[in-house]
Amino acid sequence: MRLVDWLLAVGTAIAVLAGTARFGGRLDLAGAVPLALWLSLLLLVRCRWPLAVLLLSLQAVIVFRSSGLTDTGWVWPASAAYATLAADDRPGRPGLAWAAGVGLTELAFAATWESTSGGATPREVLGSLGTEALWLAVLLAAAAAYRNRLRWRAELDERLLRAAREGELEAGRRIAEARLEIARELHDVVGHTLTVVGIQLRVATEALDDSPMDARAALTTAQQVRSEAVRDLRALVHVLRAPGEAHDDPTAGIPQVEPLVDRMRSAELDIRLETSGDLAAVPAPVSLAVHRIVQEALTNTARHARACRADVSIRCCHGRVDVEITDDGRIPAAASGGSGNGIRGMGERVRALGGDFSAGPRGKGGEGVGWVVRAAIPVPRFRP
Repeated sequence: MRLVDWLLAVGTAIAVLAGTARFGGRLDLAGAVPLALWLSLLLLVRCRWPLAVLLLSLQAVIVFRSSGLTDTGWVWPASAAYATLAADDRPGRPGLAWAAGVGLTELAFAATWESTSGGATPREVLGSLGTEALWLAVLLAAAAAYRNRLRWRAELDERLLRAAREGELEAGRRIAEARLEIARELHDVVGHTLTVVGIQLRVATEALDDSPMDARAALTTAQQVRSEAVRDLRALVHVLRAPGEAHDDPTAGIPQVEPLVDRMRSAELDIRLETSGDLAAVPAPVSLAVHRIVQEALTNTARHARACRADVSIRCCHGRVDVEITDDGRIPAAASGGSGNGIRGMGERVRALGGDFSAGPRGKGGEGVGWVVRAAIPVPRFRP
């Protein structure tokens, strides 16, 4: 802004000298030069003290003009000072009102002085001061428009900055949600796969000598589970690499629960599945959540509970899907030696869909009463 201040100072000095020579008919160096220098020097501090600069400028104009040292105008020599005060946008400083008030006061003094000095006719006074008043109005209007533009730019910058900050927060939230979803998917797929493969390998090992066909069937099931896990992982990687693009791999859901139960069933663990309601009407996100809950619950049963039987119930009615998985296994005091990510992940899935989730012992008797996992997930626009 220092360059602008110097340009305004030089321009004001030239304008005062040229205006005195043009309208006054003569260039009085004794009056015009000191006035031009004084007005120019004041403009160098116009941004810091705009009201003081305007008052000192008008004082100089009135003194020089009323004493006859110059024939310059009343208002226009201080045009830069008027514009600076009117455009002042700092809080608590009504610059435009101050500039208008000072200008009207100066014009009133000028009208009084011109009328009493006897140097001009009333028509000449009216014409001269009318032109000065019109120039003041145009100057203040332009300054007010500039001030409003500055305000608009400041508000726009603030909005853009706020939007950028909110965008960063939203991006961070989405990244955190995506990481959580990936962690849940990997935990469900890998944990389930390792558990089922382990069960089938144990069955194959036990049946290898006495029943080779059963061992072959167990190994075939393990291979099938492994292939499905690879498919799920590839689908997940595909989504991460190309978000928004569809892929041809089938998505896990309620229709895949029955094959899941068949794979988890073994000689040591009998699993029974019961379904009711229009499960085909369940939306894909809810269907996937139901599949993952059943998968994780049965995986925990097979891995930790040492149960003989597990029951899976999926009911779709009254605008929601109810899922319940129970077993008759023993629950060690260390709920099972795991990190707890499985149960936490199931709860997060259900709550993300606006549902309720619970997991714990079936009764109040402590160990030996079995474990139950319950989830109730609302189904939007469900038609019973």
